[in-house]
Amino acid sequence: MNSLKKLLAGLMTGAALIGCALTASADEIHFDKAPVNLNDKASLQRGAKIFVNYCLSCHSAAFVRYNRLEDLDLTEQQIKDNLLFTDHKIGDTMISAIDPAQAKAWFGVAPPDLSIITRSRAGEGHDGADYIYTLLRSFYRDDTRPTGWNNIVFNNIAMPHPLWELQGERKPVFKTETVYGQKQQVFTGQWEQVKPGLLTPAQYDKSVGDLVNYLQWMGE
Repeated sequence: MNSLKKLLAGLMTGAALIGCALTASADEIHFDKAPVNLNDKASLQRGAKIFVNYCLSCHSAAFVRYNRLEDLDLTEQQIKDNLLFTDHKIGDTMISAIDPAQAKAWFGVAPPDLSIITRSRAGEGHDGADYIYTLLRSFYRDDTRPTGWNNIVFNNIAMPHPLWELQGERKPVFKTETVYGQKQQVFTGQWEQVKPGLLTPAQYDKSVGDLVNYLQWMGE
């Protein structure tokens, strides 16, 4: 129990530090409402599939075992066939295969555990699920960044866009405003599609909604 408490405290502390660093920019962002419904098992199943296909390669969920996915009305065999792609056993926790040290060398920071990510990203005036839902729909190409990507919600984000194949490439629309006598570029809330993805914008938003629904379920 002591080790679990230490791990949880570490995750919350790290999230708090990141949250402090983002306060100035995050306060100016409108967070869209995430379509969270923990009774929608079909959505949670789709979200779990997106998680293991697009997130688990870098991010662990150390508080969740694969067999807990049976709570989503999945059988043990369905989990093994569709959600277990490594040599992990059904009773193992969802640990990423990436070397944390190597990941830190690539991205500058170690990818955080996502077990309680929606809780840790909650802040004054916004819900954590809304934050993640908006974040995953706010990536844009930025050649000045090491990964080639940036994010309106999390400026200078370390990770690349994990779902770019699904969403395609977009660019934010800015307008010039004068603030305290200085001209600044301000995000209008509008986007322009540069390259199409595998999904339509509506389909992509639905998929991100399923993923965030699953992340919220893990945090519960």
